[in-house]
Amino acid sequence: MNNHSEKFCVSRATNATFENDQFRTWLSARDLGLATAANGAFGAQVTRAKELGHSTGKHYHEMTFQMIYVLNGGVKFWYEDEGEFLLEKGDFVYHPPTAAHDLLDYSADVELLEVYSPSSPKTIDV
Repeated sequence: MNNHSEKFCVSRATNATFENDQFRTWLSARDLGLATAANGAFGAQVTRAKELGHSTGKHYHEMTFQMIYVLNGGVKFWYEDEGEFLLEKGDFVYHPPTAAHDLLDYSADVELLEVYSPSSPKTIDV
């Protein structure tokens, strides 16, 4: 008998919808369903730009885990104690929990896979 509290999850790209990102209004996100499947322990989304010319400003999230994989386009980030990085298709970044960062620039075709824990973190501007 299955005693798992987590649920199996599949998110198909066909007919996927992108809605307002939970962090920034000028981004759109496709929720991959991980938050529901993992009872809020993890979240995952694919993020796209809706508008160009924005920056997040220096901030951090109250998370225990955050990773980004660039699926398409490019993005420029600043990371506390590390500096600026231009990340392009196929690049991956993990940074320690609560480390400040800033999305400085991005291409019109940017698409990011983001996986984080917990699924609904608080954002703190610094």
